[in-house]
Amino acid sequence: MGVQISEIIPRKEIQISDLKGKIVAIDAFNTLYQFLTTIRQMDGTPLMNSKGDITSHLSGLFYRNLSLLEAGIKPVYVFDGSPPALKMQEIERRKELKRIAQGKFEKAKEREDTESMKKYGGRFVKITDNIIQESKELLTALGIPVIQAPGEGEAEAAELSKIGKVWAAASQDYDALLYGAPYLVRNLTLARKRKSSAGIYVDVNLELIEFQKVLDILEIDKDQLISLAIIVGTDYNPGGIKGLGQKKL
Repeated sequence: MGVQISEIIPRKEIQISDLKGKIVAIDAFNTLYQFLTTIRQMDGTPLMNSKGDITSHLSGLFYRNLSLLEAGIKPVYVFDGSPPALKMQEIERRKELKRIAQGKFEKAKEREDTESMKKYGGRFVKITDNIIQESKELLTALGIPVIQAPGEGEAEAAELSKIGKVWAAASQDYDALLYGAPYLVRNLTLARKRKSSAGIYVDVNLELIEFQKVLDILEIDKDQLISLAIIVGTDYNPGGIKGLGQKKL
């Protein structure tokens, strides 16, 4: 869903060694979007093989998971299934934004404007069936479990965490908290720097968010957290309630 509640969610920095021996359910689509958006050539185009097939996702998955496995972490990747009907409005909105970004990229390409190409190149990323299948095949070859969720991947990751099949869910979004995941790990990478949308590099710290601590510090229960998300806005009700947000209720 990508609910915008980051400013009020308490979290703590942890070390990669703190996750040694732990099973972590990773939101696959969230991770693939990261790789497809950031692993690009100087002109903004993704990595490709000699046939012109995109390989950014394969490069990202291969090297990141080698690092995670070397650190003693046991990753499990959860892939999204069919999106719920309530999400269709947001999906169509995103498609339109990608169409606009692709148009701007093509115009920049005609002008040989590499700076603008880099700016817009990662804004119309699409996760195709082929990318999904290749990703699953690579992960399986690495001995990493792959789970196909019936619906939202983060919901499945949260459920696996709640029943003790995995220790935590891992995603850049906060949706797993709304599904009640006991632990949420963010920035699951050994890289200490990340390039922001503004083109500058920012520090990246591995973060752990504990569901019960979130409720305790905010002095709310799970239903109130969900209500807060609805007020702020989710992929199911984009925009939320006008004039209200995570700090102003």
